[in-house]
Amino acid sequence: MSKTILISGASKGFGRAWAEAFLAKGYQVAATARNTDTLANLKAQYGDAILPLKLDVNNRAYSFAVVEKVKQHFGKIDILINNAGYALNGAVEEASESEARAQFETNFFGTLWLTQAVLPIMRNQQSGHIIQVSSVLGIATLPMIGLYNASKFAVEGLTETLASEVKQFGINVTLLEPNGYATDIWGSGFNSESIDAYNGIKKAIAEGHDPDTFGKTSATVPAIIKLIEAKNPPLRLFLGKVALPFVKQSYDQKLATWEEWADVSVAAHG
Repeated sequence: MSKTILISGASKGFGRAWAEAFLAKGYQVAATARNTDTLANLKAQYGDAILPLKLDVNNRAYSFAVVEKVKQHFGKIDILINNAGYALNGAVEEASESEARAQFETNFFGTLWLTQAVLPIMRNQQSGHIIQVSSVLGIATLPMIGLYNASKFAVEGLTETLASEVKQFGINVTLLEPNGYATDIWGSGFNSESIDAYNGIKKAIAEGHDPDTFGKTSATVPAIIKLIEAKNPPLRLFLGKVALPFVKQSYDQKLATWEEWADVSVAAHG
């Protein structure tokens, strides 16, 4: 039976590559974007198999309305992929209030709104799969992208909790945690106003950049197909070769610190 997939942020990057792959596999795809003109060629090629929908995920009411349109059009929603998001570049101190709030509005609240909107449908179906595109930076951080890190940490906490709540309804939940990929998320122009004191660390990061640490977006297609077709999908799935070693190193350091201070921690229990 053909799957019906709702994916946000389908105009470029992961969303575009995955939407094309789903359509090529014969799935029905509701593809959302801020500008649906970017999906015109897919509509021309795949016809009724794709439903392009304009969506700003920051708007909760609009998100609920779009989900209802998908349900009315296709009759069901088997999979939701919360992919819409962007990265704010800059030190924590450099982020303005509006920039910080906007980062969370899209990356966290946008994910929350679509998740909330689709849950009643999936509960009624007693089936479904919600896939949240998080990041390896939602598990271990890098400097100069603190607000992005924080938004993805929030998505991780939300989604882990969600998984424990909705398993009883036959709904699976997965956190996709890519390492860096060669998409325009990092060069999209979302940069905080610079403070000179951070120029040194910015220069060091730029000079230490290794292109091999960034994966190819097209290489993720087999993984996402395997994930949506899995009978028992995992709660977490890394994408890329850098993610697991990076997280292992980070958690080794965290565990060592917790162990070093364990006596203090236990004494604080009372």
